[in-house]
Amino acid sequence: MRQQTKVLLVYPRFAGPSFWNFRETCSLVGARYPAPPLGLITVAAMLPEHWVLRLVDCNVEELSDRDLGWADLVLMSGMLPQQENALRLIDRVHAAGKLVAVGGPDATSSPELYAAADFRVLGEAEDVIDDFIAAWTSGETKGDFTAPKFQADVTRSPVPRFDLLTFSNYLFVGVQFSRGCPFTCEFCDIIELYGRVPRTKTTEQMLAELDALYALGYRGHVDFVDDNLIGNKKAVKAFLPALIEWQKAHSHPFEFSTEASINLADDQALLALLSQAGFFTVFVGIESPDEDVLRSAQKKQNTRRDIVVSLEKIYAAGIVVIAGFILGFDDEKPGAGARMAELIEDAAIPVSMVGLLYALPNTQLTTRLGREGRLFASDHVDEGVSGDQCIAGLNFDTKRPRIDILRDYHQVVSSIYTPRSFFDRVRRVGEKLRPPPAVDKSFNFGRSMADARLFTSFMVKSAFRHPQLALQMTRLIGQGMRTNPGAVPAMVKMAIFYAHLGPFARYVSEEIASQIEAIEDGSWAAPERTPAIVMTA
Repeated sequence: MRQQTKVLLVYPRFAGPSFWNFRETCSLVGARYPAPPLGLITVAAMLPEHWVLRLVDCNVEELSDRDLGWADLVLMSGMLPQQENALRLIDRVHAAGKLVAVGGPDATSSPELYAAADFRVLGEAEDVIDDFIAAWTSGETKGDFTAPKFQADVTRSPVPRFDLLTFSNYLFVGVQFSRGCPFTCEFCDIIELYGRVPRTKTTEQMLAELDALYALGYRGHVDFVDDNLIGNKKAVKAFLPALIEWQKAHSHPFEFSTEASINLADDQALLALLSQAGFFTVFVGIESPDEDVLRSAQKKQNTRRDIVVSLEKIYAAGIVVIAGFILGFDDEKPGAGARMAELIEDAAIPVSMVGLLYALPNTQLTTRLGREGRLFASDHVDEGVSGDQCIAGLNFDTKRPRIDILRDYHQVVSSIYTPRSFFDRVRRVGEKLRPPPAVDKSFNFGRSMADARLFTSFMVKSAFRHPQLALQMTRLIGQGMRTNPGAVPAMVKMAIFYAHLGPFARYVSEEIASQIEAIEDGSWAAPERTPAIVMTA
């Protein structure tokens, strides 16, 4: 019988250059990575209290031999872009003579790739972690533990072990209110992992998590990592008034971001609640300006509406929109790239993640492409590949000529992240932000000092490393102070990401140009396809 156990929680490194890693922005403000591993520190809170835990996030620090030598057991969790590093780490753990347990979205989606792990904890941990703990305690050295799909009771999920984090390593920290999404987007794996009936935590749980962060001295940006915060509107509307009161009682120590579907714009009352609670930005998956594409991709919530008008309504609530776009859908027409770039400019979307369509494991899209014999064969993700499909998408035989999709993609990325275009969008969105007058503007010294440290670090380092960026920022602040002073903090928060996005866009443009050239000169050959899946009655 094993009693006290020393557990090393390891978060693998994300692969390659990425839209979302904000490397240079992090460096300029004194952080090492955007966000910590919320899932892993939540699992940590489910382990026995007498176990001794350490966390190593390979995105902010090196995993040492001493770390491995200390541990009795290594726990790992990760997503698809972390796959290659995770597989390497399993080998390294074994070379150190230790046992490793893996879990998380990628192991759940592709468990066969993690066959080398000693334990596989698949699905949502709440329903299987006790079985794993019992097996380990009894002396087992191998085992698979698979949770029933979509059944985890998130009201049993504990307060994450935020105390394991070094907050200064990160731009922001995360919390989670709900799991699941009611929509049926063909390319999305969220509904396959967490289902279409969003399950939510209680108000008491969420406030306990914020209390824990507050007690540890954290102040500043907190991201609600929900894949669609408003998937259960009734639940989030019941929670937000309590969040507003909590913020008031604590003098607004936090500001929030999240992800939501575009139908958020239809609910003025909900927008007002989000604004009053302190939400300053929301990620919205727009995907395409073309309704035919949206319908075929089952993104129906984005049809029958004017996207620009919808975003204007969100801006009017004082909330900045970050958007996601995808090229490579079957029903795309020529000129898709130009239409996408035009929409980004017309709607004044400062930060847009434009990617190439990628068939993720276990999605409706992957199933269909497999049935049609169009899916490229691949064992796993390469270490150097961008995890967000900015250069590694289109892992299938496209309907539209591949070179046309790449040319469209190159056009969008090359145009929207020129300094002039980007900063003009930030300026224009700053003019549109109009938070409701009822929003409490309580001064919070701790949060203000945290913001001031980040901004000062950014400006001082930029002056030496990126003088043109520092000049653009100075001009932007001056314009904002003349037109809409209350929007200046939000404008600054968007603008600092250009330290990463400008160079990253140039990198992507060069890589895509190389892919276009390879098709033009005949040196590119389509990878082998998986055999078509024959459907029988």
